Formats: sequence, C-alpha cells, structure tokens
Amino acid sequence: MGPGAVGGLLAWLLDRAGHEVVAVGRSATVEAIREYGIEVRSAQFGGGLRRVAADTVVPEGAHVIVATKAYGLEDVLPGIAQARPAEVVSFLNGVEHMPLLREALPGVPVVGASVAVSALRLSPAVIDHRSPFVNIEAPEVAADSAIVRALQEAGPRVRVRGTEAEVLWGKFRLLAALALLTSYWRQPAGPALSEDPELTEAVVAEIVACSAAEGVPASELDLVRALHSVPGGMRTSLQEDLAAGAPSELDALGGALLRVGERRGLALPGVERIVAALDDAAGR
Repeated sequence: MGPGAVGGLLAWLLDRAGHEVVAVGRSATVEAIREYGIEVRSAQFGGGLRRVAADTVVPEGAHVIVATKAYGLEDVLPGIAQARPAEVVSFLNGVEHMPLLREALPGVPVVGASVAVSALRLSPAVIDHRSPFVNIEAPEVAADSAIVRALQEAGPRVRVRGTEAEVLWGKFRLLAALALLTSYWRQPAGPALSEDPELTEAVVAEIVACSAAEGVPASELDLVRALHSVPGGMRTSLQEDLAAGAPSELDALGGALLRVGERRGLALPGVERIVAALDDAAGR
C-alpha cells in the first residue's frame, strides 16, 4: 500500500525474490505500473524492470505492507480494513500512527517497523535507489511475521529486536532531527547540522527528552553520532516536499514532538522555533 519510492522498492524486491506482490495505489500510479512495471535503478541490487501487478484495491486476506506518507494514512485505512488482511506491517514515519491502525483493524495483527533507505521516485514507475543499503528493523513480536520473513529473503538487511516503541523511536529521533534542521536551513545534512551548533544541540536534547518521556531512554551523544554519520550531501523528503509546496510530514515529525512536549510538560524551544518558521514559510 503506497508504491512510492520506498513502497515501490520493497514491492520490486519482493517480486524479484519470487513472492506474489500487488502494488496498491492511486489510479494514475496503478495505470503506470500496469503499463510499464516497476523499474529500480540500484547499485546495491543491480536494478532492472519487474512486471509487478498493480491495483487500486487491497486483495482480500492480503499480508499488507503500509508505506504511504503519514498524512495519507487515514485515506487508505478503510480500504485496508475492507480487505480483512491477514496481517499489517507499517513503515510509516513518526510515532503517532499505530493507534489509528489498530483502532481501524481490530483483531488483525498490526506491527510498526522502520526502514532506513534513500530512494527517489523519478516517475510513477521508476525508482532511483540511492543509498548503499536498505535497513529494516522490526520488533521482537514480529519475529514470526510472514511479511518480515519475506523481506528477509528479498535482500534488505532485516533486524528483529526490542519493542515496537524502541523501533519507532529509534528511527524517529534521527529522522526528526535531520528533517527539521535540513528543512529549516534549506541545506543538505552536513551544512544544516553545522550552521548553528547551539540550535542543533537544543534540537537533539529536546528530541532525546521527548523519547525518554515516552518510555524510550536515549543518549544525546548517540544521536549526535548518528546524525554525523549521515552523508553530508543528503537531503530529506520533508525538505524536498516543503520546497516544492507539496503536502509534507511536518506535522508527523515536528508536530508530534510538540504534542509530546505538551503532554509531558517539556519545554521545546528549538523545535518550536523550527516548526513555527516552517509553518510560516508554508503559509499555514
């Protein structure tokens, strides 16, 4: 569900590994995939064209991978629920989407996982896989998931560990810091992190405080190290979407942090400054 850059790449990998795959998306995307297939350009996997099946409707009883943008979840939930899926694994960014999924899918095994990858959809059917990795993390409760087992066979590095909250916050801490700072400074990762060391330090401290308040303690030093391990020329999808005036995940990232702060009584002046500036720039 959601065959964009990440969802399309996972569909391509699973199809290549011999699994029966259906890419479920909007009509224009489905028509393009039906006509052309999904082409992936990847140094890691070699690239190529796969004739992946596509539809606007989730097949009955499917094992569903949700790879939409966070703001698109509510639109696709009715279709997922109607299909009475065997299981659902979500790769959405953020930490607020799991209650929505579980409320809409009572009785269905639902798991939140994370994927680290850099990929860009060049057209509805062409994906440029830019990072030399596709790293997936899933919580221990998903160890027997058919989706997780299939992904392990398909090529990504898959690690099963910890709780769902640990998996989601592990990605969220890094992504939120990187996305907010690159978007605020309108620069790639390296310059954005070094532009104002005091602001970067404040954002890191505030995100770590939010994570700890939500029951997932973390180290500021570890987050700083993770941020500086990111290629200096990397740009984020939030940054690109805001620059293009497109719908973005600003609320799922910065907004989510502010809601944690409000709920837990935390002052987040750095995050507030960035979110307010980005909201103003977007004309909200």
